[in-house]
Amino acid sequence: MVNENLSPETGSNARQLLGMKNAGETTNIWKLRIQLMKPVTWIPLIWGVICGAAASGNFHWELNQVFASILCMLMSGPLLAGYTQTINDYYDREIDAINEPYRPIPSQSIPLWQVRYQICVLLASGLAVAYGLDIYAKHTTPILFILALGGSFISFIYSAPPFKLKQNGWLGNYALGASYIALPWWAGQALFGQLTFATTLLTLGYSFAGLGIAVVNDFKSVEGDKALNLLSLPVVFGIESASWISAGMINLFQLGMATVLILVGQHFAAVVLILLIVPQIIFQDIWLLRQPMMFDVQYQGSAQPFLVLGMLMTALAIGHSPLAHLM
Repeated sequence: MVNENLSPETGSNARQLLGMKNAGETTNIWKLRIQLMKPVTWIPLIWGVICGAAASGNFHWELNQVFASILCMLMSGPLLAGYTQTINDYYDREIDAINEPYRPIPSQSIPLWQVRYQICVLLASGLAVAYGLDIYAKHTTPILFILALGGSFISFIYSAPPFKLKQNGWLGNYALGASYIALPWWAGQALFGQLTFATTLLTLGYSFAGLGIAVVNDFKSVEGDKALNLLSLPVVFGIESASWISAGMINLFQLGMATVLILVGQHFAAVVLILLIVPQIIFQDIWLLRQPMMFDVQYQGSAQPFLVLGMLMTALAIGHSPLAHLM
């Protein structure tokens, strides 16, 4: 989260580079490109790769594996998450003209042909890195390339007509949650070990917590969503009810993960995960459930570190359980 003690100009410039709301405007083409890629959104995907590597049970602190993991993070974060955010801004330019008119496209700071060029370069680069990692891992089936291609397709239909999954609050937010939790986890696990059916189902379940996080991001877009008839959960259920849905999904499915850990004999990890849920509930009461539109950034900055630490604890436990090898 941007330091509130920074000067207004410095804080605005930082938000601009990170792709956060209330950012300042710039004419520097490279700053505009980075702003379109929203670096703040790369963090959970990079973390997801770390969780997948931990869940594989086969990651070792060797130079070649460290380098491979960095490439996998580059693929998942800057390249493919950057592609996702850029294509989302491209198709959301009418909504952003209402909600975030300072963004590069609605402010007409960058021509549309430059945006289309950036989309193609990021996608091609991400797929190329994925294929290179398959070669490194000696996969007979290029699973990382397939995951990258599938995730990129989901990103496209999330934003682009005629499907535009984000028009449906439940479906769109789950697609977003799975893209940020399941897909990078699968990439990290497949790179260093074997992606099993059991962990695939487990991470798809974990992605429902990601759905709850995605709802928080919808609060800032309510006016534009209403104007363009996008059925986000805050539009359909109202701000207050959507905040309770968000908190419920986040907490319920983390508790579900704790239950799974107990069932596979990882009791210590389950206890730690439950302890990490407690501060999230406290911050939900302080920020999310009272003034979600005003304090969405404060809530995410306060609560999400505990959620991602819980993900890592779950991944480490899976790496030392039968789930790491259960087809």
